[in-house]
Amino acid sequence: MVTIELSKEKRAEAIASIKKYFEEEIREPIGDLRAALLLDFFLEDIGPAIYNQAIGDAQARMQQRVADLDGELYADEFQYWVRQAARKKGKKQG
Repeated sequence: MVTIELSKEKRAEAIASIKKYFEEEIREPIGDLRAALLLDFFLEDIGPAIYNQAIGDAQARMQQRVADLDGELYADEFQYWVRQAARKKGKKQG
């Protein structure tokens, strides 16, 4: 099980954002402790849903890229003589 943790700096930014949201949108001030507890709740209860969605999106993107490897990275084999013939043909016409 993955525990979603924020760096000290990101945690401080998130708490400040929660406080600003409460002040501007709900018009109800909230202190640091309550904002931190609310953040902890979001990270523990709601965070995994967001995290799992992000992992699913990343997996889908990676699978798409891997499926496209043949198209993107495929190299035609044994083309030397084909190119030589095309060059000779181009010289004859020119």
